[in-house]
Amino acid sequence: MTNFTLSADQLTHLYGNQPGMAEMQLQRYQSLLEKHQQSFPAAGQLYLISAPGRTEISGNHTDHNHGKVLAAAVNLDTLAVVSPRADDTVIVHSEGYSPISLTLDNLSPVESEAGSTAALVRGVATRMKELGYKLGGFEATVTSTVRSGSGLSSSAAFEVLLCAIFDNLYNAGDMPFKLRAQISQYAENVYFGKPCGLMDQMASSAGGLVYIDFANADPEVRALSYDFAAKGFSLVVVNTGGSHDDLTDDYAAIPAEMKAVAAAMGKEYLREITPEDFFAALPTLREKLTIANKERALLRAAHFYHENQRVDKQFAALQQDDLPTFLRLVIESGRSSFCYLQNIFASSAHQELALALMLSEQLLSGKGAWRVHGGGFAGTTLNFVPTDLLPEFLSRMEAVFGQGSCNILNVRPMGPHAVRVK
Repeated sequence: MTNFTLSADQLTHLYGNQPGMAEMQLQRYQSLLEKHQQSFPAAGQLYLISAPGRTEISGNHTDHNHGKVLAAAVNLDTLAVVSPRADDTVIVHSEGYSPISLTLDNLSPVESEAGSTAALVRGVATRMKELGYKLGGFEATVTSTVRSGSGLSSSAAFEVLLCAIFDNLYNAGDMPFKLRAQISQYAENVYFGKPCGLMDQMASSAGGLVYIDFANADPEVRALSYDFAAKGFSLVVVNTGGSHDDLTDDYAAIPAEMKAVAAAMGKEYLREITPEDFFAALPTLREKLTIANKERALLRAAHFYHENQRVDKQFAALQQDDLPTFLRLVIESGRSSFCYLQNIFASSAHQELALALMLSEQLLSGKGAWRVHGGGFAGTTLNFVPTDLLPEFLSRMEAVFGQGSCNILNVRPMGPHAVRVK
């Protein structure tokens, strides 16, 4: 078996300094290496490549209408041991899923693969080839702490990972992070079949805490260094037990309804319309819209405009080290998602997120902040928890949602990370 080591400093840089984290990650890396060599005993050169999940700090469902977001890469990641092949076959053994095998000689979308890992491989490969990147086969053994349906964007982490694999194995390994994100989004939109925006992929690809303005085809990305832990706060994602799986129609309805409002005003995206013009047009918009839930569409559009303004205010608050204002705006963002965006539950039968938000408000009111996390409808909440309240918060939440339902996050300062194993 190949022996492999990363320094404690390298592991802390990627995964944070929680007690025992470096040792746990080193064991995880070594275990995955052993699994890969058992599955692929003829493998030659090995690479260890990881891509982070992301947390959405603010800007809930704004990216697909060219809005603004605050997001961060986190210390939960999708990790792969990869070995190149001499042919164009791609084999992926991913923990918890059936192995897949495909060849890169046919990169056309396969209808039956929609929503699958194979679709993402074909989609990433197609776009990279169109842009002039070299392709080749590989064998990969994959594990992930970014769980599917967790709200931390497992699909974006995997897409960014695929870009990094092709880039490091067959190219210079220096793909610009914006391009990597755009290729990943293409794969998810066109091949996987999910009409997502670009925020998830951009946060995973860029790394760190970032402000992203999607007004143009070349998004503006501004890095921001802010240590919430040094200010006495932990970022805690609570998994309520609901899953994002099988909610594509609910997600798709949000951008579709926002774009329907824009179309009623002669534009493609809400960002092309000023907030002042939107609110002035409300009396006539209700009559002009022909979609089934026109009132919800107008509420979602109003959320878009208010959320864009909040992102700017939150970015400024962090720049000025005004944490109380930032936390107040986090709460406002969550309430807007609840009341106007309406992505807390997909049906009245499943209200786990609403329950978690109520508990967070009870525990953190006047002390921290809380909001729906990510796409919504099911999954997770994001909480800013004062350090002295952390044990009680974890205990109370896990008593309701189960042991291990809380994840304490660290901001990961970099996007995908590749190491060539000797």
